[in-house]
Parts: sequence; C-alpha cells; structure tokens
Amino acid sequence: MKSKFKYFFDSKERPKVLVVGDLILDEYLWGGVTRISPEAPVPVLETKSENLSLGGAANVANNLAALGCEVTLIGAIGQDEKGDRLLELIKERGIHTEGIFRFVHRPTTSKMRIIAHNQQILRIDKEDNRPITEETEKKIIKFTDQILPEMDGVIVSDYQKGVLTEKVIKNLVHRAQKAKKKVIVDPKSADFSLYKGATVLTPNQKEVERSVPIKVNSLEDLERAAEYLLSLTRADALLVTRGKDGMTLYKNKEKPTAIPTEAKEVFDVTGAGDTVVSVFGMAVFVGFDFEEAAWLSNMAASIVVGKVGTAAVTLNEINEFLQEEMFRTSHTLLRLEELKKLVSLAKSTGKTVVFTNGCFDIIHGGHIEFLQKAKAKGDLLVVGLNSDASVRAIKGDGRPIKTQKERADILSALRYVDYITIFDETTPKQLISEIRPDILVKGNDYAIDEVVGREIVEGYGARVELIPIVKGLSTTKTVEKILENHKLD
Repeated sequence: MKSKFKYFFDSKERPKVLVVGDLILDEYLWGGVTRISPEAPVPVLETKSENLSLGGAANVANNLAALGCEVTLIGAIGQDEKGDRLLELIKERGIHTEGIFRFVHRPTTSKMRIIAHNQQILRIDKEDNRPITEETEKKIIKFTDQILPEMDGVIVSDYQKGVLTEKVIKNLVHRAQKAKKKVIVDPKSADFSLYKGATVLTPNQKEVERSVPIKVNSLEDLERAAEYLLSLTRADALLVTRGKDGMTLYKNKEKPTAIPTEAKEVFDVTGAGDTVVSVFGMAVFVGFDFEEAAWLSNMAASIVVGKVGTAAVTLNEINEFLQEEMFRTSHTLLRLEELKKLVSLAKSTGKTVVFTNGCFDIIHGGHIEFLQKAKAKGDLLVVGLNSDASVRAIKGDGRPIKTQKERADILSALRYVDYITIFDETTPKQLISEIRPDILVKGNDYAIDEVVGREIVEGYGARVELIPIVKGLSTTKTVEKILENHKLD
C-alpha cells in the first residue's frame, strides 16, 4: 500500500481516461433574499453574481482533469449558445473534445441553480431526454472504437439524458472487454441489466432501491439487493454511496466493506457522485484494489460536499485531507494490525514515525517531559505499552500498580501521544519489527548499544536517539516514597 500511495501522490504519470455520457451545463445565480415580492408570496432574489460550471459527464471529466489525468470526453450537445459555452469550458480544462458531437434539433442540457445565502432555493432544468438519433449513435460508436485502445480505463456517466442508449453502452462494454480495459459505471437507469459486463458500478442507495424487486429497509436487505445486482450485471463489485452513512463496497461472495463518511461539514452534495466515480476510477486504473480506491474516493467526496456548487477535487486537497484527518481515529489505543496500516499510510505520505515503549505504571513529570521530547523528533509518536502480564514478568508480582487499561487511558489523554498499542512480550523487538518506525527513542539512562531493537531499526536504515531524562524521577521511587510516607508505626 505504501508504494501505491507514493505513486498516487508523487508520480507525474497519470492514466488516460475515456469518459462517456450525458454532458450538462451547470449555471449558478447567486444572491441574497431580504424581502417578499408584492406580486406573489415568493422571495425576491437580489442577484450578486453568476457563473458556469461543468455538469454530468463533463463534471466527471473535469474531476479527472483536476487530478492530472489525460481525459477524452464523448457525448453530445446542442447547436446553441449554451452548447458553445459548455464546449468552451471543457476545452479550457484541457479535456479532449473530438468525441463531442452537436445536436441540431434539441437543446444542450442545462441546470440553473438559484442560490441565496449559500443555500439552493430553486433549480430550473432545460433538457430533452429522448434517445439520441441513430446518426449520432453511429458517430459515438465509431469514435469509441477508434479511441478506446489508447485509453487506460473507461468511466460511463449516465444521467438519463438520452446519450447512453442500449446500443452505445453494449458496444462500449464489448469493446472494452476485448481490449481488457476496466469500465466503471455511475448508473441512473433503474434497469441495471443495461450495464451488464461493466467492471464496477457506483450507484447511490436510492438508485439501488429502485432497481431491485425487493424492499430495502435494512443493511441486510441492501446486501441482498447488492448480491442481486452483482449477479444481474456480472460486475466485479458494487460501490454504493449512502450519504451520511458513507459508502459500502460489495464484491462477489465476499463480506461487504463499510467505509464511514469523513465529511466535516456538508454544504452542497451537488456533483459528489461525479467525484466518487472519478477518484475511484483513477485509483483503479493506476493499480489500487477496489477497497483502497473506495477509501480514497470517500475522502474526495468528503472534501467536495464541503464546497458550494459543482466542484472538482485535486490530488493536493486529498493529500492534505489525509494528512490532517486520516491519522486521527476515534481512539488512540489500537490493535497491531490497525496500527500497521496507519503507520504505513503515514510513511507513504512523508511523515516521520517515532516509537518508544515502556510500562508507564505511574505517570510522573519525567514521563511527560520524555514523551514531549520524543514527539518533537517526528510527526507521529507511537507508544508500545507493556501489558499487565509483561509488567509482572519484568517488575515482579507487586506490579503493575495500575492496569493496562488505566495506563493506556492516561497515555491517551496526553496530546504528545498519537497511538498506543499493548504488547505481551517482555521486550518490544517483535513490535518494532512489525511497525518499522523511522526513529526509536529511549532515555539517556541507556547506552545506544543497550537499547532493545537497535539492531532491528538500524538494519532497515532507521535510527536510535536518546533523550535526556529527568533525574531522580521514576515509578519505582514514587512507589517507595508512597510506602514510606504511609507506613504504619
């Protein structure tokens, strides 16, 4: 996973992606409401600004372009002013437009959103949802056949505006399968058999509910619905977006993977599905497995819903979000497997991981100062905490004074400590081998060659550092002083 993250964020190489679907011009009218019209009981919007953005499949292409991908877009627009403006916007993003064809007898699909005080109060749609003509259909199929061999993957963005006819989709999937290209579909049709042969589908929960012959009232129902759709479409996976409940990845004959939402604050969900399919598709096309790709797309969706209007997410934004949020868990005490994943993620994004260990039986000022100095050595401080059994083996039957849970709870409350894991061995050698920290720290009451694990970390190129300790402070001395002060006469 480490090498994949490094590639994703650092490599200049990006996949060539073919996006096929319904192109939409999103128009935004911004203003404020301070009064009601005297003509009718409706609010009066005082216009402050207007702007245009890419919607539908064009927004998927826009997201991919923002991620650095080379994107070719296939679709159709009207021979009208809105079509001209949409085409101009697409070209400005550096997206290839040779596959965009013009309608003669139907308008460009557009959605005007009226926004007052950052809240959408009205949407006005202009569209013709009839299937495209056979002539346009043939043009799209011919161009698809020409360009597809050059692509690394295909994303189908279906908004049910008439472009993705059964013939267009079947030809696209057939050609992609022959060329061994993955096809990711964001579906809108209630008939999922239309997408048979796609690699992954990314519907939202409502789209799943209306496409299956059962009622979906629980997670168990949703799982059965997913199984039905996987069987129907012969897809490898189904990624269901579930709003505030995050998303769930379903794969054939495997346990579902639930991915909770990470959004801090939701301003506008417009285009969130486009962001999900874009980031998921890109990640799959560069070699991520479905779970990793879903996890990244969930991060991207969490960013985009914090923006107002149709918006794209960049790799820098995803990277920053990861660095700010993903190293924070709801708890500091982790199992080793959880810790290893977070350490791997931290190192893959350039963070320095510091490790120390100890019993930490009765926390005193010396411990606090030591942990503060240890954290200053890097970005994340991981503490290996001896279990109760381990402490007894080292210190004797009278120890520990506090249980491992109490000791872990106290350490968790310290802002210098990022993660804690408990180990049963008398030394942390196995733990160090598993998590492979960048820096191993101990107090300077040890000599370098006495530090347990030194040969392990130096063996893979990391280092050991000694930190000055506060003299005269130790748990043993604290216990002795308590006993001395409270002994019976």
